[in-house]
Amino acid sequence: MYEAKLIIRGQTVAARDGATFDRLQPITEEVATQAASASREDALEAANSAAAAFPQWSQTPPDQRADILNGAAELIRKREPEFIDVVASETGGSESWARFNCVLAADIFRHAAGLTGYARETEHAGRDANVRSILVRQPVGVVLGLAPWNAPIVLGSRAVAAPLACGNTVVLKASELCPKIHSMIVEVLEEAGLPAGAANLVTNAPESATEVVEALIGHNAVRRVNFTGSTRVGKMVAETCARYLKPAVLELSGKAPLIVLEDADIDEAVKAAAFGAFFNQGQICISTERVIVDRSVADTFVEKLTAKAESLNAGDPRQGKFPLGSMISANAAARVRELVEDAISKEAALLAGGTITNTIMQPTVVDHVDSSMRIYREESFGPVAAVIRVSGEDEAISIANDTAYGLAASVFSRDIDRARSLAMRLESGICAINGPTVYDDPAMPFGGMKDSGYGRLGGEESVREFTELRWLAIHDNPKEYPI
Repeated sequence: MYEAKLIIRGQTVAARDGATFDRLQPITEEVATQAASASREDALEAANSAAAAFPQWSQTPPDQRADILNGAAELIRKREPEFIDVVASETGGSESWARFNCVLAADIFRHAAGLTGYARETEHAGRDANVRSILVRQPVGVVLGLAPWNAPIVLGSRAVAAPLACGNTVVLKASELCPKIHSMIVEVLEEAGLPAGAANLVTNAPESATEVVEALIGHNAVRRVNFTGSTRVGKMVAETCARYLKPAVLELSGKAPLIVLEDADIDEAVKAAAFGAFFNQGQICISTERVIVDRSVADTFVEKLTAKAESLNAGDPRQGKFPLGSMISANAAARVRELVEDAISKEAALLAGGTITNTIMQPTVVDHVDSSMRIYREESFGPVAAVIRVSGEDEAISIANDTAYGLAASVFSRDIDRARSLAMRLESGICAINGPTVYDDPAMPFGGMKDSGYGRLGGEESVREFTELRWLAIHDNPKEYPI
């Protein structure tokens, strides 16, 4: 059993009242982690700690901030075996998924290290030749990071890396489903040399989440909120932020389409669709939720995708090196099964998978999905490739855009110009051409449209999200005034 405590002012501490909660291993329901259950007062103390550390960290030279962030990247890779064990215990994720998380999280910190030298001051010509206009970017203060469980190392790192690079201090509010993983991210930063209090960790029992988040968002020193999670919860976070006039970056749910045109490389499209739909049991915001295939190649594509699904096996990652692991809970698996059964009852064809043992769901292919089925619109967040057959690119685009979400998408065609043209018609913040929907690059802006949220993480966009833009008007000569 692991233990996770609060991290405040560089110290690991229990909750004030000694309260704890247990995070259970999803497959066996054994206690995976016993974590401190923060109260409102504990949350406020974490924000106070970040506020007290801000003057020092915001004035730390960029090269020193970069060294610490690069050090954190190295430590994540060094502690990879431990991360793998904790991911398996807290979330049921496979070894390959945990390694994927560690590699990408390290890249996120390395890229953030490069942002510390981003130009903070630029001079611009204005309407008056005697006035110099200087635009300055400066850190905002304390940034609250709200990270989810599904890509725990990646998203926990992304919640804090760019804000720290910009000179802000942070409070990371850990997911109740992976408190140990998120505590390890703050531990890594402190081991890399981050000053005490520059990064703080709050863990809380599920029933305390609303109170803790409200206290943190409402704290005067918290100037930005960075939330990744479901659209349902994201709307509540946005409403709370609005009450306190706090800008937020919201990276929310998705229903990513992968379009296979008649001229696509079918084998490559199958590999990408399987990876996007099944990796981490489809529990990724950019997982491939809908596979939209031209009818002229659909039979061939579906046959190969079914064979690929049947070649994969999900299992308990603590019992062997399975390519796929567990879903986060038995309830989550049961919900996905309900979506599949609803589709089958409305004449969809189950071609592979669909079986569930506790929290282990085998990769599933459902063909002939249409708009009458729940799985057509609802985010499944499970290992299901829902195949929709279409006639021509116009119908493909229409169906791809027929969703409340707009995070990621993909188009497969041997004609790159054609694929680019279609990509520009898709309503998504991210679009791959001849690649999977599950793809990330820390240097690129990550975010969505519509109910998938707003704001961007990654690249220079992160600097814009986590700094204040100020205008200094320097008047060089005496002026005449109208009064």
